[in-house]
Amino acid sequence: MQNKQHALVALGANLPFGGMTPETTIRSAAVALSAQGLRVTALSRLFKTPCFPPGAGPDYVNAACVLTCPDGMPPHAILDALHSVEARFGRAREKRWGMRTLDLDLLATGELVLPSPAVQSQWRDLLPEQQAVRAPDELILPHPRLQDRAFVLVPLADVAPDWRHPVLGQTVRHMLARLPERDRAEVTPIG
Repeated sequence: MQNKQHALVALGANLPFGGMTPETTIRSAAVALSAQGLRVTALSRLFKTPCFPPGAGPDYVNAACVLTCPDGMPPHAILDALHSVEARFGRAREKRWGMRTLDLDLLATGELVLPSPAVQSQWRDLLPEQQAVRAPDELILPHPRLQDRAFVLVPLADVAPDWRHPVLGQTVRHMLARLPERDRAEVTPIG
């Protein structure tokens, strides 16, 4: 029997694509991941989240999933597969933190830290004004902003509440509880 590894992915959209609503796009993208060799083993509920920055566009629909990947599939290959699915749903990378038809963020692959704990911490500690203009030129895992984002942690708590951040040592539940109540309250279930 082949071994499997698990990856955590955040899904988001706030623009329609091909006649599909963001909700439909996210559900369709979860199905499309299997064509890339990635099996969705858990998908969170869908959540509505205010656009960031406020007033910049329509509200987002967010979700999170757990993927089962072939053992030995490198994180860069997982990321390439996510980008392939994004492209299939019209994703254009024109503006950092811009509106999008689909966003698939690789949050973590097990306990892997890339490229190193020091570099991961450096990106995690960036000031907000630097985050808006700087993007890493290499894959950083775990995603350096996941512990700060209710729109990531609320859905992630649906599917992987006990996943422990390998650098911070905190579970998803603990990271979510540390966020301000107002941030958590802005992420509301759809339906």
